[in-house]
Amino acid sequence: MDDRLNPFKIAQVQFDAAAEMLGLDPAMREVLRWPMREYKFTIPLKMDDGSVEVFHAYRVQYNDARGPNKGGLRWHPDETLDTVRALAAWMTWKCAVVDIPLGGGKGGVTCDPKKLSDREKERLARGWMRVMARELGEHRDVPAPDVYTTPQIMAWMMDEYEVITGRSHPGVITGKPLPLGGSQGRGDATARGGIFTVREACKLLGVDPKGTYAIQGFGNAGQYAALLHPEILGGGKLVAASDTSGAVYSADGLDPKALVDHKLKTGKLSGFPGAEKLDPDKILELEVDILYPSALENVITDENADKIKARIVCELANGPTTPEADTRLHLNGVHVIPDFLANAGGVTVSYFEQVQGTYNYYWSLEEVHRQLDARMTKAYDDVFKMAKAKDVHMRLAAYLVAVKRVAEAVRLRGWV
Repeated sequence: MDDRLNPFKIAQVQFDAAAEMLGLDPAMREVLRWPMREYKFTIPLKMDDGSVEVFHAYRVQYNDARGPNKGGLRWHPDETLDTVRALAAWMTWKCAVVDIPLGGGKGGVTCDPKKLSDREKERLARGWMRVMARELGEHRDVPAPDVYTTPQIMAWMMDEYEVITGRSHPGVITGKPLPLGGSQGRGDATARGGIFTVREACKLLGVDPKGTYAIQGFGNAGQYAALLHPEILGGGKLVAASDTSGAVYSADGLDPKALVDHKLKTGKLSGFPGAEKLDPDKILELEVDILYPSALENVITDENADKIKARIVCELANGPTTPEADTRLHLNGVHVIPDFLANAGGVTVSYFEQVQGTYNYYWSLEEVHRQLDARMTKAYDDVFKMAKAKDVHMRLAAYLVAVKRVAEAVRLRGWV
């Protein structure tokens, strides 16, 4: 992989810039540049036809100075140790920037879940847990759903953990179904949290929150962004959206609910009635007020950064912008709400679920939304003030806030 697009190399470059500005000593930098623990293993899986396939799997526990590791589990055909490392690092900074008492972790399995039956998915989930159970726990490391994993997969994993330990542990996994101790408000938390930050950005930058918006990537976060943007911001016109099937566009606006219904019914956006086809790469370059990159890494690069015309880019995806592109966007006046701030609503409500499961008392949906709004608003304000104080772009400002908090915890523990 080209190091410029290697997500872990990108995470390290981003960290290095913050470490330099904070004046961290060499030992502290080395501690925070690398994961504390990494697990790489194989899972032999008996398929429905009787054959056996071997899947490569991972868990990275990046840093637990501020609390137990927390982070999702991705099932993706392109999953690698470096992607998991990067995501674990970003989870560390994400938990710190919203100031919740957790560290960062991430897990993955290299597989194509679209080719697995439900029975095969269950066996794979339980197989992953059998390897990792001794390293997990409410006070050690708490997985959650991520790309192509679901509340049902989390339910199987929690059940396997409880079979192994012989005890009830609802807090060991978050993103579970509600009947098994899931939290109200978890399903739309990533998008909802991101839109709370967009609301704050619009106030401070003088951007019309009822203007136009586009969504690149139409999975869970993208779909909820389509629906929640007009609800939270009081309006707005969705002009384009894309997924792996292609992109759809309408200058007159797309009906968010009808678009989500079409996606859920057909499994793709293409063919949505009344919409024009659009080159999926061009959706990033549309002249809109707000752009939501909501797919995978490295979609905004030095090759297309100068073509980005959105006034606000809210990164619901992890790592959608390369460091070179960050600099160009900043110089061009594009306000980027960086991923580990913009999409921190998911881990924030996962933290709420962990807390609720640990003391066996569950909150109302209204209370979850209230607490999430307060956390995201405060986090955005902290980062925006840092960006202004240091005259840097928002990603570097977010790193400055987060790295400073983690470094302080490391120092207080006496590790460095």
